[in-house]
Amino acid sequence: MTAVTTPEAIETVRLMTLRQALKLEIVGMRRSGKSAHTLLRQIGFKGNKESILNQLNQEINSRLPADWEI
Repeated sequence: MTAVTTPEAIETVRLMTLRQALKLEIVGMRRSGKSAHTLLRQIGFKGNKESILNQLNQEINSRLPADWEI
């Protein structure tokens, strides 16, 4: 198990969590408060839900160490 202690690692885990929430929104699940789509747009991602998901996957993959697989 790896501890998430650096600001970069914490942000990566946050993006991974928002990615999962966005996947659920795409299939129709709703949540209270702001949607993952809205939160990701505030961070700087642009486009519809599917294009933001693709951008998010690329961003997360670029941040992860080479030996990690998601």
